[in-house]
Amino acid sequence: MDAIKTMSLTKYYGKSKGIEDMNLTIEQGDFFGFIGPNGAGKSTTIRTLLGLISPTSGNARILGMDIIKQREDILSQVGYMPSEASFYRNMRVRDVIKFSADLRHRDCSKEAGYLCGRLELDTSKKIRELSLGNRKKVSIICALQHNPELCILDEPTSGLDPLMQREFYAILEERNAKGTTIFVSSHILSEIQRYCRHAAVIREGRLLTSDTTENLGHTDTKRVRLRGVSSLPDLLHIKDVQTDGDSLSFLYGGKLDILLNTLAGLPLTDVSITEPDLEEIFMHYYIDTK
Repeated sequence: MDAIKTMSLTKYYGKSKGIEDMNLTIEQGDFFGFIGPNGAGKSTTIRTLLGLISPTSGNARILGMDIIKQREDILSQVGYMPSEASFYRNMRVRDVIKFSADLRHRDCSKEAGYLCGRLELDTSKKIRELSLGNRKKVSIICALQHNPELCILDEPTSGLDPLMQREFYAILEERNAKGTTIFVSSHILSEIQRYCRHAAVIREGRLLTSDTTENLGHTDTKRVRLRGVSSLPDLLHIKDVQTDGDSLSFLYGGKLDILLNTLAGLPLTDVSITEPDLEEIFMHYYIDTK
């Protein structure tokens, strides 16, 4: 059984497109990244999957359940963390966490205490007294304390300091090792590359590609860095040219023999040709489709 499967899922806001004709499959037990800049349709996809907004057309299944007909069952089995969580400002942290557990009719006190310890969260404070990062921690605990089969986390690390980001992903990796499916929406490419096994790229509401993070990072494109020159002769398949004094770098997607023949005629003092990282590949998808 797939953890998530969408079938031509589409959501319009009046005449404005949220997502369109999305076909995406995520297997149970995967650690999956959903990549896209702000406004690409990530949050719309997640809210539609969880039944928080209704699709315009198409459908999807979460853990084998229909998102339209079995919305409440889905919400009881999924841990959802929105990109911007809102809590009652005058409630204490411990009461918010308990209230979240009570909504699922579960006693999550033991796991909640464990997570609060891992994330160094003071549960005696009121929500209005918390920083953005600590409000994020509350949201994380509310999403994870009931040990869900599937975690859907929308931009989960914004506001967390680097140490807490690392601890958060350590918790997710431990859950994933026990069989929990992790679905993380993010525009931070380094996180996706480091932790996810598969990822999908979304732009303007349409899915551009879905593959392993390893395959997404392996293309015919190379990052070329040159020293000793400040400009290039005419050469096709070049993008993202960056200059700095007598050195420059660029992405090259053509044949290597043509590139090497061109470079042989330049007064170079140094040259390197490497694989681009996932962030550069991601930008490549966006540039190529405009």
